Amino acid sequence: MLGNPLTDSVFPSPIDSIKSQDSTLISVIGVGDIMMGSHFPSSNYLPPNNDCAPLLDPVKHILNDADVTFGNLEGCFLDEGKVVKQCKDTTKCYAFKMPSKYVSCLTEGGFDVVSLANNHVGDFGDAGRVNTINLLDSVGIHFGGLLSHPTVIFERNGTKFGFCAFSPNVGTCDINDSISVKRIVSELKKLCDIVIVSFHGGAEGADNVHVTRSSEVFYGENRGNVYEFSRQVIDAGADIVFGHGPHVTRAIDLYKDRFIAYSLGNFCTYSRFNLKGPNGFAPIVKLYIDKSGKFVKGKIFAVKQIGSGGPVLDSDNQVTKEIQRLTRMDFPESLLKIDFDGSINVKE
Repeated sequence: MLGNPLTDSVFPSPIDSIKSQDSTLISVIGVGDIMMGSHFPSSNYLPPNNDCAPLLDPVKHILNDADVTFGNLEGCFLDEGKVVKQCKDTTKCYAFKMPSKYVSCLTEGGFDVVSLANNHVGDFGDAGRVNTINLLDSVGIHFGGLLSHPTVIFERNGTKFGFCAFSPNVGTCDINDSISVKRIVSELKKLCDIVIVSFHGGAEGADNVHVTRSSEVFYGENRGNVYEFSRQVIDAGADIVFGHGPHVTRAIDLYKDRFIAYSLGNFCTYSRFNLKGPNGFAPIVKLYIDKSGKFVKGKIFAVKQIGSGGPVLDSDNQVTKEIQRLTRMDFPESLLKIDFDGSINVKE
């Protein structure tokens, strides 16, 4: 936490009042897509020396400084196995399997929970899914989003968290099945203090940075109405909504005092990903919520990926500027104020 209660002043200043809140607040970090290198179709797509550790080293100190840290695991862990995804040309086929030993980079990176609801978790079929589940279980990283494992409940510092995730992809909890979505979230809320919902939805690429407030179709696939989805899950009991899937960063918003990030972009995606322009920068979003789930304040840590990928801090704050711009355009009515230094606050 950022501070401790101050007891040496009868009339604390506004800054002191904010600091004194921190000991009672819950901190949650969210990041976007994680794919730390794939040895399909070639080991040339793995990081140097087949070592994923250097990829997260520049930001580990941030990721480890929260009660809960979340990311989207864009692919499976698997050492040997045949690709199930249909590939006419394997050199142009985007199917991802990370070496099993790379799971250690998630634990060292401070990740507590990941989403498996995306279009790459099933690239290597049941072999990839089962190995990924077993590995995550073995190191104590929680997960959800598969039809076989839709939700998870875990405890941190006396707070019970529930997590669930949705996407339009086979084998995952369906983002477009609003009845099931609301049922899953509401049942989770009955059992938990704080519910975090993740979605993999929306059209992809630099031409699709805006939240349209309507269903988004990409390559013939209905990738959901992420605006409507986010409000539905909050109505059902969600306290935080973390989106990903477009491979670019999108706007943020507040609904019923609950925080929404519509896309957290490409966070740690080594090789095989387009990292040009807006595809190459993403936020680490750190939220402070109270024990009821209400958003109190937040912080954007700007990162970018250069070369083949891996997040490094961006002194130019490009992603912060992008989130400011998109939030002004897509949600002019938003109650959130985003400063250049990345601070997120509720407008007075």
